[in-house]
Amino acid sequence: MAYRFRIDLFFVFLSILVLAGCYLRLYPNGADSFEYLRPDRLSLRTRSYEMFRPQKALREEEELVRPSRHVSSVRDWIIPTGDSVLFPEWEVLVFVSPEVDVAAESGEEYQCVFHNNETSPARLDWVLPFTKSRAFKCVLPRRTRRLRPFIQPALTRAAPANRGEIPPLTKKLFRWTFLVYESFSTENDVVLFAKGVNNRQGINRPPSELRCVFGDNATTAVSTAVTASNQEVFLCRRPDLTALLNEETENQRIKVSIEISDEENGVVLIPSVAYYTPMRTLATHEQKYQLCASTMIYNAAKFLKEWVIYHSRIGIEKFILYDNGSDDELLNIVEELNQNGFNVETVLWPWPKTQEAGFSHSAIYAKQTCKWMLYVDVDEFVFSPKWNNSSTPSTQMLSSLIPKNPNSKIGQISISCNEFGPSNQQTHPIHGVTQGYTCRRRFEQRHKSVVLLDAVDSSLCNAVHHFVLKEDFKWKKLSLNQWVVNHYKYQAWSEFKAKFRRRVSAYVSDWRDERNPHSKDRAPGLGFLPIEPKGWANKFCEVNDESLKTMTQRWFGIGMITSTSEYKMAWEE
Repeated sequence: MAYRFRIDLFFVFLSILVLAGCYLRLYPNGADSFEYLRPDRLSLRTRSYEMFRPQKALREEEELVRPSRHVSSVRDWIIPTGDSVLFPEWEVLVFVSPEVDVAAESGEEYQCVFHNNETSPARLDWVLPFTKSRAFKCVLPRRTRRLRPFIQPALTRAAPANRGEIPPLTKKLFRWTFLVYESFSTENDVVLFAKGVNNRQGINRPPSELRCVFGDNATTAVSTAVTASNQEVFLCRRPDLTALLNEETENQRIKVSIEISDEENGVVLIPSVAYYTPMRTLATHEQKYQLCASTMIYNAAKFLKEWVIYHSRIGIEKFILYDNGSDDELLNIVEELNQNGFNVETVLWPWPKTQEAGFSHSAIYAKQTCKWMLYVDVDEFVFSPKWNNSSTPSTQMLSSLIPKNPNSKIGQISISCNEFGPSNQQTHPIHGVTQGYTCRRRFEQRHKSVVLLDAVDSSLCNAVHHFVLKEDFKWKKLSLNQWVVNHYKYQAWSEFKAKFRRRVSAYVSDWRDERNPHSKDRAPGLGFLPIEPKGWANKFCEVNDESLKTMTQRWFGIGMITSTSEYKMAWEE
């Protein structure tokens, strides 16, 4: 009996060894995935803050650049990188300095190599407009996702013959939710944009707990006071960079970040991919445009012509589009519009869920070029019922909104919205949204605004639909019988699902997250799954409203003889 027991015990032990060997074979760094169970990992919040202290960050940086005996043999295909950030849906952005020789048109193939030897194809997606940094995008491999901590990858030009030659990867991957992501210098301030400082709507950390830090060397870094803290926008006093600049460093980029100081966590330096840049604005003209329009756009190229042509014909002189990382035909459509005489500019703004911050940026970026700014989305169209009898559009139509008195203290004009439903459409209407969606909800929903940029408060605080104004300016609200915004919000299911897959507002949940079920930002009656609700095509249809459809047919219809004849709209050409 004892002999049988020893034999069984031996086979159990052997089975454990075989299973362990198979696991380590499949997941070479698997032990790292249990790192969070160590006693010194239990306080995750404290540990995550500790890693970003300037002194420790500097030591980690020194470890990363320590020479490896293999570097000389791989320097021809390994690409020097800056920092990497983990974005939503497991996307990794790898930033490369503008001095590094990489080009999308070279035909070279790139890849991300991770610390557990997993690889992922990388493509050069963007060149950031203000720092000229190049951003490569790759996807975090499935086997790497289970490992902790997440480590920044190496970027290579081709598959390495021997992955062991890559220097050890130890620098932690920045998280999108805790990051300084953009910087903009004005005449009086340096404006920083950051995630993770003010996480709750309406609750902002006091400026006294914050400092702006210029330079990533703990010994020579320069810090200045934060004078305003609102949402994701922080105003810093301009620094004296004499200590940072000398003959050897005057051409180097200066990283800028925010330091948090409180009793609970001590001093925390937020990870940053932002760099200090001199003051810049749009190119100056002989005089300002009276009325511009700005919006944030993501994969909405199919809607753009209709929106630009319509609003241009009623008075918008320049369009500034904040491109939230589109991968459709946006740039081609913009080029076509500009070749046809329209004035459209794109500003790459790839940061997810930052619509408020993007609008704050536009308020200072365009201030020297635009006097008034209309903030509406590409599925929103401004019109006045008094235009119903107009045979043609006029560029003076929208300007009638603007006060004629140069001494007027009106700094913002708000227009109420009507929200339209799918109107029994199954796909995107071939003649455009103004022609296809004609049934709406009965009562007005929210508002959009035209803003005098000189009247915007220095905090740049906004709620997407309107800005906080300086104390001596007033806010005027218009009634529906004067002006209205047709918001084609609830479109054919295929369009609606794609649109709401990626929400852009900082405080609005992804519609697939099971939280805030009663939020006004959610479609009434819509659940959390991307499944078309029963009867979707006829939802939100309480009032048939063809006012704008009829008017735009009259203004922009081509080959139209009667209301039932075949026709094209100007934006279909």
